Amino acid sequence: MSNKKIKKKDGLPSILLESTTDILTSLSSNENSALRPKIVVGFAAESQDLISNAKEKLISKNLDLIAANDISATDSGFGVDTNRVTLLFANRKNVELPLQSKTDIAEAIIQHLASLLENH
Repeated sequence: MSNKKIKKKDGLPSILLESTTDILTSLSSNENSALRPKIVVGFAAESQDLISNAKEKLISKNLDLIAANDISATDSGFGVDTNRVTLLFANRKNVELPLQSKTDIAEAIIQHLASLLENH
């Protein structure tokens, strides 16, 4: 941080980024099974290979459910009030939620989560 003006002639300042702890992985890891919640849900906002990237995340992070949405679609995802989501479950079941309001998507995710909890 500088308390004086940064001159253009000195070049653009750079920002050093640090990796953070992957909270989702730490929550779902088998090593901390006593601390692991009954159900762990993740989200995958993807711009390509939606299902394969979401499946990889589901497996690698040891999730019970992942909600995957294609952020490259113009009618869903970022900047709009609608979304289209595919729910992928650890038991390999997939549920496609059609284009609808984000509130309706959230309610559908909660219903599937409740069902997982009932059957857990």
